[in-house]
Amino acid sequence: MTALRIAYVIGTTAGGTGRHVAMLAEGCAGRGLTVSAFGPDATRRLFPAVAFTAVDIAERPRPVRDTAAVLRLRRLLAGCAPDVVHAHGVRAGAAAVLALTGAARGRRPTLQVTVHNMAPSGTMSGLVYLGLERLIARRADAVLCVSADLAGRMRRAGARDVALAVVPAPAAPPPSAEAVGKARAEMGASGRPVVLAVGRLARQKGFDVLLEAMTRLKDRDPVPLLVIAGDGPMAGQLAARSRAAGADVRLLGQRADIPALLAAADVVAVPSRWEGQPLIVQEALRAGRPLVASRAGGIPELTGETAALLIPAGDPVRLASALASVLDEPAQSGRLAAAALARAGTLPSESDAVDAAIAGYARLAARTGPGSA
Repeated sequence: MTALRIAYVIGTTAGGTGRHVAMLAEGCAGRGLTVSAFGPDATRRLFPAVAFTAVDIAERPRPVRDTAAVLRLRRLLAGCAPDVVHAHGVRAGAAAVLALTGAARGRRPTLQVTVHNMAPSGTMSGLVYLGLERLIARRADAVLCVSADLAGRMRRAGARDVALAVVPAPAAPPPSAEAVGKARAEMGASGRPVVLAVGRLARQKGFDVLLEAMTRLKDRDPVPLLVIAGDGPMAGQLAARSRAAGADVRLLGQRADIPALLAAADVVAVPSRWEGQPLIVQEALRAGRPLVASRAGGIPELTGETAALLIPAGDPVRLASALASVLDEPAQSGRLAAAALARAGTLPSESDAVDAAIAGYARLAARTGPGSA
């Protein structure tokens, strides 16, 4: 049997989406599939073992350059003749839909799009995003979504073949005692309880809400220390807000030692306004850390009702109360830690994700896409 030919299409990414696509591409190539990847040149580093060609698919609409990107992608896909095109993200998905429009009868590959994020909050950007979602829903052969609410949204937009994506966190060995000690020393904890948050410093992640929650805990003795690992557009704003509020915060920037940071923390906070299947939630579960998280997007699907304290998104009062309860009650902290480890045993592995992807590609390759009918 001839190996399936898979083309991945990705747009601008600064987080877990890029790592997920790279994992699938590398895993499928390792299983003998012929894999190509197309996306912004900045994403090239994610695909060291896969044939990569730059296509300028940006985060924001730019009509002239977007048209050029679609035409370039059309030529490239015609040249590599994949059996399945798998686009990740709404921008990349829409570009792939348009690139495949008008393909010759019988030569159009089937198209699968994974939707990773909720629509942005701005009026104009939200309307554009909604239009792209509808285009994908009506023209893609299959749609995967990282949370049940996104799946419902895409079905309402007209998608017929919709399923949940398998998005695992990469496996990591337990950190050494030396690495944990070093991480705690760099935090400057000095015997104080540590609240850890990890993620891109963007509004979606709700770190501004976490800062407000921590100001409600600053009269405690000892005062909890908030540690945030990550970078992004809100770095300066968060630093300024923490100084103005008198909150004790360490902004560590981007870190490669997340397992050690997790092991050094007393509680992990995920205060996001929305999430799909966030890697930090999975990493915290696998590390057996007490977890306080928003009841938003796909987070409850990962944690269930027992492996985290789930609170409403955007509620600093409830967030502060939940964090205090974990720090004050060793029994609660221990229960959450044990439940996290138990829940982690149910999470999919990277191998499971590659297995699911290949099975999906084989199913799609056996079909005729609507554009070739």
